Amino acid sequence: MKNKLSCIIVEDLPTAANFLNRFCSQSGLLDVEGIFPDVSTALRFLDQRTVDVIFLDVEMPGGTGFELMDKLTFSPKVILTTSKTEYAYNAFEYYVTDFLKKPFTYKRFLEAVEKVSPPEPAAPAAPAYKDHLFIKVDQKLVKLASEDILYIESMGDYVRFVTPQKKFTNLNTMKNLEERLDPQIFIKVHRSYIVNINKIDDLQGNVIYIQKQEVPIGKAHRDQVMQRLNII
Repeated sequence: MKNKLSCIIVEDLPTAANFLNRFCSQSGLLDVEGIFPDVSTALRFLDQRTVDVIFLDVEMPGGTGFELMDKLTFSPKVILTTSKTEYAYNAFEYYVTDFLKKPFTYKRFLEAVEKVSPPEPAAPAAPAYKDHLFIKVDQKLVKLASEDILYIESMGDYVRFVTPQKKFTNLNTMKNLEERLDPQIFIKVHRSYIVNINKIDDLQGNVIYIQKQEVPIGKAHRDQVMQRLNII
């Protein structure tokens, strides 16, 4: 049996909040630890507690769901719940787990929950990572050695690979790169940056320096970065 995930509901309409709460209870997969009508009250709770999942409306009094995500100091799974499809692109930019368009069915709700609570794989094999990758640049494939990559920067629908000699722009996503890059070499330090941990020269405050270039550290990633550094 799966362990229950902790969650909160951030929704200003009581009817919609109760609807979600009932679905969470019915699923048996989620423990609702709070229901909040606006961003500020939700953030006060999240300053003291972390949860696995946030069911998040977009338009609310006093702030939007995207503003809440900007202020989070940890990285929960986020399932957006809204009646407006125009927020779908923003949802993609924020790497939300799923986008539930109101009104949604219990079946569609369960599909979203399965994305944050995938079944445990049986005896997973350790992935084999190569020491290089090929990226498509200007209709050709360019081979980059992993050790030559200083950092990778997200640029909307594109990413930029920065090496000591050159920069390469490639149509890609940070999510795809996180799955393909060797985690022993690369670490995500910000929503928009992945760095080669072996290339870090210096760290001051929330800024990493790599060959005199500055890379910011996001609040949600700082603890992980500090754990990976060989600090004595």
